[in-house]
Amino acid sequence: MKPHSFNWRRFCAMIRKEFIQMRRDRLTFGMMVGVPMLQLILFGYAINSDPKHLPTAVYSQDNGVFSRTIVAGLRNSSYFNITSEPKDEKEIQKLLAETKVQFAVEIPTDFSRKLLRGEKPDLLLEADATDPTAVGYAIAAMNALTPMVLNRDLTGPLSKFQADSAPFNLVVQQHYNPENITQYNIVPGLMGVMLTMTMVMITALAITRERERGTMENLLSTPVRPGEVLIGKIVPYIAVGYVQVTLILLAAKLTRSGIAMRSGLGCVARCLTIFIMA
Repeated sequence: MKPHSFNWRRFCAMIRKEFIQMRRDRLTFGMMVGVPMLQLILFGYAINSDPKHLPTAVYSQDNGVFSRTIVAGLRNSSYFNITSEPKDEKEIQKLLAETKVQFAVEIPTDFSRKLLRGEKPDLLLEADATDPTAVGYAIAAMNALTPMVLNRDLTGPLSKFQADSAPFNLVVQQHYNPENITQYNIVPGLMGVMLTMTMVMITALAITRERERGTMENLLSTPVRPGEVLIGKIVPYIAVGYVQVTLILLAAKLTRSGIAMRSGLGCVARCLTIFIMA
């Protein structure tokens, strides 16, 4: 038999050795079982592209039957969860600014009277559009819900007002990115994506290099504690993360994307520190 020819006995022995090593390494075995389960929970249940039960405020200035029907339809809808009934427009703006509600439905005073006249009154829907996916689904649900619930009241002489579309004008006001400019969503999200990818890869490679070169054992043999080694490895890359974010923000400003930081650099810096350390 040639010394370099393939040998099934050695091959099977190598496979058996790997399974034994895998069984001894509990961390690797735990990752093989835990990572698929974690991904199943995240992608199967936690990540939801069709969010429902969104907090909604209703400000109804009309006490007519059609206004009450719309409010009842919103309560029964799976997309909206009425959590507040503000008394004026100022309170609506405060709830939206403090992100206590994601939507605010405003029914004007003469809504029912104009609807009976066939004048198609305006129904205002104010949205905190920081999550465009949720807003899009909710607006579509609003357009489909209101004609259905109103048709129940438009009977007899009022049946002529029944239609496939809503007998009113749904006016949508987005409080974030009303022009749907892509850069406003992409650039801030890009900071999180880049930091996640680069920080995990760079810090993992730094620890791996220490193990490969044998310097990790030398570090642990010194008076330096393992926690101090770990923190000392992380802190320099926090500065690297700040450099990356600074480059992204400068590029966004120089390209005149129109992105403005309203919360201030201090707030962004504090959030970045927590994010990068994680």
